[in-house]
Amino acid sequence: MKIQATFVKDGKWWVGWTDDVPGALTQGATLKEARENLADAVRMIREPVDLSKLPKGTVVIEQLEV
Repeated sequence: MKIQATFVKDGKWWVGWTDDVPGALTQGATLKEARENLADAVRMIREPVDLSKLPKGTVVIEQLEV
C-alpha cells in the first residue's frame, strides 16, 4: 500500500501524518525514524482489534460526545 505522507520539522522532532489513513500521526527524532513510525502507525490502524486478547477487566466500551 502506498500513501501520501507529510513530514514537518518541529523543534527537535519530525512530525508525520497521512490524510490517506485518518488517525495515522507520529513523530521521530529523525526523518527516517518518523517515516518508519508512520508506516507502523498505518499498519496498526489497519489491523483489526481482537478484544479477546486483552486482559480481562481492562476493556471499557462507551460512546463519547466530542
